[in-house]
Amino acid sequence: MTMTRVEITNRYLDRGSARILVVDDERANLILMDRLLRAEGYTDLVLIEDPREVIAAYQEARTDLLLLDIRMPHLTGFEIIDQLVALNDPLMPPILVLTAEHSHDHLLRALQAGARDFIGKPFDRAEVLVRVRNMLDVQLAHRMTFDQRHLLERLVHDRTREIRETRLQVVQRLGRAAEYRDNETGLHILRMSHTSALLARRLGWDEARCEVMLHASPMHDIGKIGIPDSILLKPGRLTPEERRIMQTHTTIGGDILSGGESDLLRMARDIALTHHEKWDGSGYPRGLAGEAIPMAGRIVALADVFDALTSERPYKKAWEVEEALQWIRESADGHFDPRLTELFFRVLSEILAIRERFSEAETVGADRG
Repeated sequence: MTMTRVEITNRYLDRGSARILVVDDERANLILMDRLLRAEGYTDLVLIEDPREVIAAYQEARTDLLLLDIRMPHLTGFEIIDQLVALNDPLMPPILVLTAEHSHDHLLRALQAGARDFIGKPFDRAEVLVRVRNMLDVQLAHRMTFDQRHLLERLVHDRTREIRETRLQVVQRLGRAAEYRDNETGLHILRMSHTSALLARRLGWDEARCEVMLHASPMHDIGKIGIPDSILLKPGRLTPEERRIMQTHTTIGGDILSGGESDLLRMARDIALTHHEKWDGSGYPRGLAGEAIPMAGRIVALADVFDALTSERPYKKAWEVEEALQWIRESADGHFDPRLTELFFRVLSEILAIRERFSEAETVGADRG
């Protein structure tokens, strides 16, 4: 359950609930410190006589302060400090050294090891309580800041995730607006976008760019919004002039998506403009060839064509998967990037899983252009 800032603040107002470990091999000192602290209202006290038990006790629950003797059998206070430091706890509690040693070198060594302060033996009641109170105030404020920061990080993370999910839904619906004009369903968008993201990931793109691909690829045919219904929905073969008009959906899409500063819109524009370019330069609208075609456009071209071939259209029956795969093999050198085509077949089982995941009882799928 996520805590509010008020709840986090209230949690630390009761200093008496702080967990304090007191480590001393002399039982009389433990009893004395226990009585002293309890009289002041501290209730969560852990008394440790054997220093070998410190780490286990420390890891049992959050600790807010450690009162530590230095000269003890089995483990010295210095060794315990070293063990605690090795835990790399981002909220390691302050260590208040209990010592009968008053030499400068001894105290300096304790401070250099990681102790925050020291109390000389025999204890002065007022000094002990003041030092304990001051250290707890600092530590509890540090914990409150730490928890609040993590709360804000969680809130930002949750809000960012919501924005990403909303953005994905918006761009998918924007893509579907064009697809519906072409008498197609939105599942084509899901299949080709997830296939495109898969290919990008297997090419070695980082996760952030793969996510951009997932969001940008659904807008590949947004330019179909500008194509007349008489051409877009024509059941028969297009005339040369009609095909020329149909091909302008790439430049229309590029224009619609141009001018954006985000990675998403820049990639979406590249995809809309170049997903009908071909490796050998025979594609459109600009006849780009080879590496001159943006990789995002090359990826979507392959993912889009595969789904189009295996989906039914008003002007064609759906191809069998193996028939479509054979056509892609034969077209690799001219139509598609050969290296990308090779990758496509290496991850074919994953692509077919995507196709199955977003299958349609009656496929009415995508892309005539």
